[in-house]
Amino acid sequence: MDPFLVLVISTAVKIFIFTFVLTLPIIAYSTYAERRVSSIIQDRVGPNRVGIPLTLFGFKKDIPLSGLLQPLADGLKNLLKEDLVPDHVRKFFFTIAPALTAVPAFLTLCVIPFGSQITVFGESIKLVIADIDAGPLFVFAIASLSVYGITFAGWASNNKYSFLGGVRSCAQMISYEIALGLSVIPVLMVFGQLNLSDIVQHQADNGWLLLPLWGEGLTTERILLLIPLFISFVVFTTSIFAETNRMPFDLPECETELVGGYHTEYSSMKFALFFLGEYAAMIVGSALIVTLFFGGWSVGFGLDAAISEMTFGGLIHLGAFLAKVIGFVIFFIWVRWTVPRFRYDQLMKLGWVVFFELALVNIFLTAGIMMLIN
Repeated sequence: MDPFLVLVISTAVKIFIFTFVLTLPIIAYSTYAERRVSSIIQDRVGPNRVGIPLTLFGFKKDIPLSGLLQPLADGLKNLLKEDLVPDHVRKFFFTIAPALTAVPAFLTLCVIPFGSQITVFGESIKLVIADIDAGPLFVFAIASLSVYGITFAGWASNNKYSFLGGVRSCAQMISYEIALGLSVIPVLMVFGQLNLSDIVQHQADNGWLLLPLWGEGLTTERILLLIPLFISFVVFTTSIFAETNRMPFDLPECETELVGGYHTEYSSMKFALFFLGEYAAMIVGSALIVTLFFGGWSVGFGLDAAISEMTFGGLIHLGAFLAKVIGFVIFFIWVRWTVPRFRYDQLMKLGWVVFFELALVNIFLTAGIMMLIN
């Protein structure tokens, strides 16, 4: 078969599967998990009713399924609600803002390796949409575009609460993008490359970045490098919380001060798109953390070479990757319902005074250790 045709068909199939079969259901059930986990933490029930509505077809009882169909009901509700556009808004920017928030989060999925590779009809296919040599740079460049959507939403609403939310979000995302970018540099210095697939393969062969227990094992070099790499992990993870406007950094949309923040004037699917973008960004952030620090699709403990030789070993790696990502999504949810919100001055102080300096010093610390070892 023509290699170009194979590339086009495999890319189209991967876009469809990774976006509509994997990511969208995870986003939908992240909202369900959020509500269930929060109910457990707060000692209440949470959504447990929505199931298969058999009574609509003449049966006596519905099948409740512990509320597992709640995300579908919420999506249908938002789809069928009236789309109200207030007279006082700037309609063009008001309309495109939700899409500008959601689309960048999905675009960044292109460079995330979901698995190793599988063999289909004799063709070896990598489980990544775009295997480029500038993965982290692409993610940061595209993800930073979502700030435009939030800024447009706040400004175009012609509402003081929305405007304050938009201004806060813009300042917050720009502040933490610097720490986010600087925190990744020590990781890239250790790997010596920017291709995310090769970074994951290196961890599969030599041990995960924060769990180097196989391959060369716990050498002196690795033990020394664990210090700056753990600092990078803490700064990177905390900055992802701030970049995705999650608690304890959800100042742009905090209900107690700003009604609903930048999406105060939104309803129907436009409102749903903001939440879709937020949860998609959270999943991409979790995927990046897993890819850079916890081996991505690697099962670990020296098993990956044997799994890769299987015909559909890539699917086992895909399962391992999704399990790690879901674990971090639950961590995001747990933090939201246990940690109180920062004040705005504390948020800015943490970003500029603590994380910026810490990430900068961490680069020199990593360079010093690498020079000492080599």
